[in-house]
Amino acid sequence: MKKSLFIAFLLLTVFSWNSLNAQVKNTEENIKAVKRQINKTIGSWHKAAASAKFEDYFELMTEDAIFIGTDATENWTLPEFKKFSKPYFDAGKAWSFSTLERNLYVHENIMLAWFDELLDTQMGICRGSGVLMKEDGKWKIHHYVLSIAIPNENVDEITAIKKEFDTKLISKLTKN
Repeated sequence: MKKSLFIAFLLLTVFSWNSLNAQVKNTEENIKAVKRQINKTIGSWHKAAASAKFEDYFELMTEDAIFIGTDATENWTLPEFKKFSKPYFDAGKAWSFSTLERNLYVHENIMLAWFDELLDTQMGICRGSGVLMKEDGKWKIHHYVLSIAIPNENVDEITAIKKEFDTKLISKLTKN
């Protein structure tokens, strides 16, 4: 009897271990598939802007999305960003960002992801970073930040160029 229980326990342990390993492999495969979907979404989003396809671009964003642009005053809700962007899309000249490098991270619940990317743009190299959420089975941009990448050796020069603007904006923001 003891021998039968021991063999049963041993078999159960082996099968459980194999099952656990299969789940880990499946999870890794799922994460790779999710990353492919997310990369496709971000790529489609950039392509829609480059093609000036307004509806396609904004359908890839959540209804409560935020877009933060390169100017310190550009912190837009989705309706504000649509209003700002519409003339560019209507003129057929939105923006064209080509991805040079992207790092992508997926939360363990596979419903939330974040990324950073280096982009080749009309402003030179920029950095984009963002958060995506899965909504109704589709990945959508929830928050995006675009920054102009400035080499460290040029920071003093750029700081001097924007000093007057920054001083005025700081004064305005600290009065409130």
